[in-house]
Amino acid sequence: MATKANIKIRDFSDTDVWTVRQTLDERWGKDKTDIQLADVEVRLRSADRELSTCPALFWEYKDSNFVIFKIGRSTYKTQFYYKGRDQYGTEVPSFDNVLDCIVTVLQVHADLERDKAQQSE
Repeated sequence: MATKANIKIRDFSDTDVWTVRQTLDERWGKDKTDIQLADVEVRLRSADRELSTCPALFWEYKDSNFVIFKIGRSTYKTQFYYKGRDQYGTEVPSFDNVLDCIVTVLQVHADLERDKAQQSE
């Protein structure tokens, strides 16, 4: 995968996809989510003016949407959202392995869901 800045970022490896799949199966049950491969345009660094095309993994669970961006050889960013304006990150600029990335975003999501449930009581 080539970006606009001519930096080549390879697609997710089979091991990366397997790691994400196994983690999601453990979190929500086997085959409760469908992982989609995608290409997205993102700023690799906050100071960048131009967008770069990067591979991404996308999945939905109930009313939540998740994405992991591969922004380097083994560098990942992640976020989840409910609607376009309701976007949440992990406050971690990037991860050096996909397992830490997915575990962290799932924990942030679980914490937010718990807080929302407590507020509605």
